[in-house]
Amino acid sequence: MAEGATLTLPTRRDEAWRYADMDGVARLGVEALDVWQAIDVPAGESVTRCMIVGSEAPELHRFRVTLDEGARAAFFVTNAGQDYTRVEVEVRLAKGAHFEFGGVTIGGGDATREFVTQVTHAEPDATSNQTVRAVHWNTGTGNFLGEIKVARDAQKTDATQDFKGLLLEAGASANAVPQLEIFADDVKCAHGATVGELDESARYYMMARGLDPATVQRLLVQAFIGDAFVSLADEAEHERLLDAALGALEGARL
Repeated sequence: MAEGATLTLPTRRDEAWRYADMDGVARLGVEALDVWQAIDVPAGESVTRCMIVGSEAPELHRFRVTLDEGARAAFFVTNAGQDYTRVEVEVRLAKGAHFEFGGVTIGGGDATREFVTQVTHAEPDATSNQTVRAVHWNTGTGNFLGEIKVARDAQKTDATQDFKGLLLEAGASANAVPQLEIFADDVKCAHGATVGELDESARYYMMARGLDPATVQRLLVQAFIGDAFVSLADEAEHERLLDAALGALEGARL
């Protein structure tokens, strides 16, 4: 924070906090908003972060990532907090760099779990891909606010966002706010967002073949969230993140 500047809590008028749990933000405290982890990836190198976040108290995880020419960074996150839990990533891509984000928000109760990303394509030939899955029940909420910025000189940019929400009960909600700010003309930028319920025909088919309801639900949820971690080559980390997500289903009364 710049010397002499005063931090204040955000409000829902701030687009990046539009769907946040403002009571949870207040309990985090204003000082938490000034805590960022800087990750600088030199040219040609790569960094992968695999995270399981969430507890019984509010959590805020903020990252500022700078990718030099040809560098790569990947974040894979399971967000299963029982209280307000937010992961925020700001990324700047140089020429030929790549950013990958795969995230799952999952849980019940009345908690809000969210991902907020801002990906700036500052130079040509960079790529980014973001895949987010949200699975919620009771009155739980899953949010994804993803902004892609393409600078005027960032020709040949290829950037995608894909969000899908799965609501297991009527009181749950999922929100997606994809934003594109494009100043270059030779780019590929795409985003998609859908929210739905479990496939009842698939559920019936599996139960008719002797699977119990809990097993059927787990298998269908596993198939749904799998896309978020498909780019994670480390099998042990892939299993750890997936198990943490599916573990949130245990004991849920659905």
